[in-house]
Amino acid sequence: MGGFVAAALAFPTALFSFALVVVVGYWLLMLVGGLGFDALHGGHGVGHAGHVGHAGHAGDLGHGAGGHTAHGGHGAAQDGHGADGGGAHHHGGVLDALGLGGVPVTVAVSLLVALAWFVSLAGTVLTSGAPARGGVFAVALVASWAGTRLLVRPLSRLFPEDRPATRGDFVGRVCVIRTGRVTADFGQAEVTAEDGSTATVQVRTLTEEPGLAAGRTALIFDYDADGEHFLVAPFDPALPGG
Repeated sequence: MGGFVAAALAFPTALFSFALVVVVGYWLLMLVGGLGFDALHGGHGVGHAGHVGHAGHAGDLGHGAGGHTAHGGHGAAQDGHGADGGGAHHHGGVLDALGLGGVPVTVAVSLLVALAWFVSLAGTVLTSGAPARGGVFAVALVASWAGTRLLVRPLSRLFPEDRPATRGDFVGRVCVIRTGRVTADFGQAEVTAEDGSTATVQVRTLTEEPGLAAGRTALIFDYDADGEHFLVAPFDPALPGG
């Protein structure tokens, strides 16, 4: 036991021993204190990029005639940017550059520290002298990187990346008209996102559609980026082919 402690506190293992204590303490807090799954994901998009309310799919979708602006039911994000403003995410730029992306930062760093500690501990036990220990330090760094890179590939399947919601996600969906009419320069509708949340969006028609009144259904078939509105056409889900 004394030999183990001595090796753990000797150079270069000591450098990783203190980091390992921090890593173990973090995961103990995760298990006992319940920091939550979002903490595990390292701020994984703050709940699907703030979910942009799934209306932040099209949050702040544009200014229609008469100053009407459709705001997403939950969020104040534009074009799928979440409330975290592009903050912490499990695809850290540095980790991606090292080939360690695809998993939460906490997982990648924990693997790096643990592997480096084990390799340096073994090297410390088997070697002596400053030059040899310096070599052990270098080997530990390279081995931990290579080992972590191999491990994150299968582990990344457990942490699928959340794709930020975009305005284009509403194209092809059926909406319900919420204004008395829809014209080429006026109209709003309510659309339901894939997760069940709803958003009120700006809609327009290419031709005169007198039948598009409040309560009627329409199909969103395109998005006009310049006008910041969706293009719709009459659609009756009860009829074959609409």
